[in-house]
Amino acid sequence: MRIVVMHLERIARRLFLLVITTALALAAYEWSRGHPNDLPWGKLSLAEPVGRFTALKIGRLHDDFAACRELLTDAGQSYAVVGALHVRPPCGYDDGVRLRAGGGVRYSPVTVMSCPMAASLFLFEHQVVQPAAVRYFGEPVTRIDTFGTYSCRRIGGSREGRFSEHASANAIDIGSFRLRSGRRVGVASHWGGHGADAAFLREVRNGACRIFATTLSPDYNAAHRDHLHLDQASRGGWGFCR
Repeated sequence: MRIVVMHLERIARRLFLLVITTALALAAYEWSRGHPNDLPWGKLSLAEPVGRFTALKIGRLHDDFAACRELLTDAGQSYAVVGALHVRPPCGYDDGVRLRAGGGVRYSPVTVMSCPMAASLFLFEHQVVQPAAVRYFGEPVTRIDTFGTYSCRRIGGSREGRFSEHASANAIDIGSFRLRSGRRVGVASHWGGHGADAAFLREVRNGACRIFATTLSPDYNAAHRDHLHLDQASRGGWGFCR
């Protein structure tokens, strides 16, 4: 009799473990469906919140222009494909696009950027900039003033050293944000303040750090006193945030 009881107890324990394991597996599956950007193997979605592996997945798009364009199209981003530009290594690009304002933010001036950079800006605009603008000012951003994207130059404009990500259209320098009312929030004018303008800019910078491989602000050095440098290096993954 005792042997039978022990056998039944073992069966009960195994059934209990099986139930717990199954429940945990189902919970993990349901969680993963709602957080695809938090999983390294999940498909990148521009409609889902930025996750732990978003930047890494965007980096992979450098090798798949077709998938990148499909991603922008599915997200509703209006854009025009720009022909490849090959100047001299490492300057130029293969996957150039030019964003169209549509119902979203207008970039001024409108310049060419790599497709992965455009995907990053879509996330930046919808998940960082607009929520912060509504929270601090009660209105959306309608225009982002930039210092450009593509530029065949080295870092800092020096004659020697490593080429900037601008040289392959993988970077953008943002000088200010224009609200629907016409109010301008500029990096040079408001970064060092203590009001809503400064708080907005810092929140935007912090949000960019979760999307771009490199995010540089006036906190980095004097060369960035008047803009935010955002780049999505072709190597992808995580980089530097300051």
